[in-house]
Amino acid sequence: MKREPILDPAVRAASIALCGMVALANAMGIGRFAFTPLLPMMQDDAGLSVAAGGWLASANYLGYLLGALSAMRLTLAAATAIRIGLFAIGAATLLMGLTDSFIAWIALRMIAGIASAWVLIFVSAWCLEWLAPLRRPLLSAAVFSGVGLGIALAGFVCLILMRLGVRSSDAWLLMGALSVVLTAVVWRTFSPRRAPAVRKSHEERSPFQWTRTSLRMVLCYGAFGFGYIIPATFLPAMAKQIVQDPRVFGWSWPIFGLAAFFSTVATAAIQKSVSNRALWIASELVMAAGVILPVLWPGIAAIILASLLVGGTLVVVTMVGIQEAREVGNSQASQLIAAMTAAFATGQILGPILVSALAHVNHGFAIALSLACLLLSASAAALYRPSVPSLDNS
Repeated sequence: MKREPILDPAVRAASIALCGMVALANAMGIGRFAFTPLLPMMQDDAGLSVAAGGWLASANYLGYLLGALSAMRLTLAAATAIRIGLFAIGAATLLMGLTDSFIAWIALRMIAGIASAWVLIFVSAWCLEWLAPLRRPLLSAAVFSGVGLGIALAGFVCLILMRLGVRSSDAWLLMGALSVVLTAVVWRTFSPRRAPAVRKSHEERSPFQWTRTSLRMVLCYGAFGFGYIIPATFLPAMAKQIVQDPRVFGWSWPIFGLAAFFSTVATAAIQKSVSNRALWIASELVMAAGVILPVLWPGIAAIILASLLVGGTLVVVTMVGIQEAREVGNSQASQLIAAMTAAFATGQILGPILVSALAHVNHGFAIALSLACLLLSASAAALYRPSVPSLDNS
């Protein structure tokens, strides 16, 4: 058996953070959110309606829920689950460009959702177990910044493809090829033989125990899932309703991704002086403001500002929520993260379904966005509690 070269700990840590970033960019930027910038293209050349787009989005989010639930009971090594997830994302994305069957699209988006959940949950746990002992927040932030990086990358690619007049089927093929390349880059790093040293990779896990603290966190994370998903799914489509030129409306998604990337890195600089809970609360309030902006101030400027505010808080809440779960959950951290992710996915499913149901109602988007704003505000209020003990001590 070929032995791995001995690396300086700092070099190894940077390599792990970089590979985690690339894996999350693949899972979230392509597996989850490539559909968002591709939706206007599919509306133009495949005749996809807003309602049908809502069902496709919900299929992906249902898959994400199933992936999160299965992750709570999965006995595979984390690295193996990551590899399977990354492979499935590439395959499902490629196949989206090889068929025009709506039923097949539903199935493929669901598969990509399951795989994306596996990658997010297990990459988060795997990388944080490697990096947490180093107490270097920037490295952990680098892993989660992959979400914004992937969204921005998918957005820029689609912006270029729209300007070139490329069909949506070819765009799906290109996204799939990009996913395969990104998977190849990190494949060796996520080897089952490289389990983190801080915890046995096959340790026995005790049954998950619900407490008021864990229940509140799970419900609030579910509200976050509902609150952000409507703009995260439909911002480019909403922008296209206002300005038909792709050189204008096409920027809404890259801006969303860039805001997510830079806000994640910036958060690392203040995490030593601000608690995860406080960052979670503040971010949800900022997100609520971004969600309601297009309702209060219709126009392309409000869409772009909403992209900044929602994009700039999406990954921050994801990151600090998972880190809070890791601190509160201790030995049950993976199960708490999976439960939160399942609630998050449930919220995501309901958001696009609501938009689909209101598609033929006057001010349908406004009603859905207003409800999302209310839920985010209520979640922030519910999180405003004193520090709580860990689940192990509950």
